[in-house]
Amino acid sequence: MDAKKFEGFYKKTVNERLDIITNEFNLNQEEKNLISKESSLPTEIANRMVENVIGTFGLPLGFATNFIIDGKEYIIPMVVEEPSVIAAASNSAKLSSGFITNVDAPIMIGQLQVVRMKDIKSAKDNITNHKKELIATLANIDPILVKFGGGPRDIKVYELDTPRGKMLDVHLLVDVRDAMGANAINTMLEKISPKIAELTNGEVVLKIISNLAVYRRAQAKTIYTKEKLTESTKGKMSGEEVIERILDAYAFASNTSFRAATHNKGIMNGIDPVVIATGNDWRAIESGAHAFTSYKGKYLPLTKYYKNENGDLVGEIDVPLALGLVGGATKIHPISQINLKILGVKTASELARIIASVGLAENFASMRAIVTTGIQEGHMKLHSKNIAVQAGAIGEEIDIVSKKMIEAKVVNQLKAEEILKEIRK
Repeated sequence: MDAKKFEGFYKKTVNERLDIITNEFNLNQEEKNLISKESSLPTEIANRMVENVIGTFGLPLGFATNFIIDGKEYIIPMVVEEPSVIAAASNSAKLSSGFITNVDAPIMIGQLQVVRMKDIKSAKDNITNHKKELIATLANIDPILVKFGGGPRDIKVYELDTPRGKMLDVHLLVDVRDAMGANAINTMLEKISPKIAELTNGEVVLKIISNLAVYRRAQAKTIYTKEKLTESTKGKMSGEEVIERILDAYAFASNTSFRAATHNKGIMNGIDPVVIATGNDWRAIESGAHAFTSYKGKYLPLTKYYKNENGDLVGEIDVPLALGLVGGATKIHPISQINLKILGVKTASELARIIASVGLAENFASMRAIVTTGIQEGHMKLHSKNIAVQAGAIGEEIDIVSKKMIEAKVVNQLKAEEILKEIRK
């Protein structure tokens, strides 16, 4: 590779960048055409969303069914590459009693880091004593947000004792309404930092939103009855036994971080695809969720399970969800706009209710699979088509190879190649 060819890469057109990539990495014409092919996200729009664009990258868009959330039926868009995720969420929702949800006000935290103060107590007191004045100043920075019922709500100050000396962690709490909030909060922080430096006689270093949205949480709850769980196993196991095994699995996740990490990954299997489908920042949601479950000192599951008075299984989730319907890719990506139209959501809070419910449903589905048939049985049935394609199957061959692997109860590339060779004779 000639690194000089990439100098000023960002200044070049999409086609010029693609030509450089093609030549430097010996792409053939078919590979170049695949990259440059227009998708539902036009290259022109993609080029305005991120830097150094040469094309777009497609992922499957599917829809989860059977969801009843707060008495309303939803068909939920999910963008995900992993087989069985959408099927699992749909099946779990069908087994549930419906989801009851709750959401916090959309309060996000902005952080100011203040260092090198001569008197940290005085610095802390000065901020507290000027809180009303600071909040009034902040409200004037974003009058549109205030007009829609949002704006600054509080300022909290925490003292930190670090290897670099004592610091102040100043939290600005802002109601961001239907935005994710990063742009509004970061602007406020930058505008107010000179005043904070003056009040503290210190230096403000970091001015940035926090993705640990502890004040912007969504909760969902549902019930899985013994009867439905018995039916779901086709008589192979009683509902009572399924419930006891799930409770055992939950206790395991609550007491070992190694399992809790995978338990929570199962939750994010449901959450991330809806976040992506609606043009939201899945990386912020991921970091916030994992930080939330551990910020009190121990990494724990985001869901919990217990039996009610009837002996049925109750599942609950509590997760921070910093989502937006305005700004960012949500307003730019054409498919995100269509997905939001299909969902019919009017507020970021309603979207949070939906996503929390999907996270809970996905988690239950994976736990139920693990403690009954095993995680691989359903997953490999759906994954078998991917294996068939990897083996070289095309068109109708894909379904034939997939079916024969499932019948043989052997799903791997070697078996797929063997079957493909047989049917092509």
